Amino acid sequence: MKECVFCSQACKKAGVLENEQYYCLFDLNPVTKGHMLIVPKEHKKSFFDFNSRELELFYDLLKKAKQLLSKKYFPDGYNIGINNGKAAGQTITHLHIHLMPRYFGDTSDPRGGVRNIIPKKGNYLKNRK
Repeated sequence: MKECVFCSQACKKAGVLENEQYYCLFDLNPVTKGHMLIVPKEHKKSFFDFNSRELELFYDLLKKAKQLLSKKYFPDGYNIGINNGKAAGQTITHLHIHLMPRYFGDTSDPRGGVRNIIPKKGNYLKNRK
């Protein structure tokens, strides 16, 4: 069995922030400038496996990552995304959370945000019946 990329020491060493439960690194294939991943140090497959303390530590590192990105890249907004399960697009079975800085002009119409993962469903105002 192939070793999990997020469990590898090389990946953990690439981290730019960490706490006792998670590390945070820049995505190797960024969607936007500054795209980061928050990764549990322990191999977990699902976001729903976390207990309250783990969620608290996740949120703490998420806020620190956002502060780092705000100071370095000055984004206009953020998307936070989790692909949880194969049907949701999860390709690496070690859970990781995407923090994607967003910039005015990075797409022609950002309305709908994460709803755009299903083509033509992002504009909920237009799709109302």
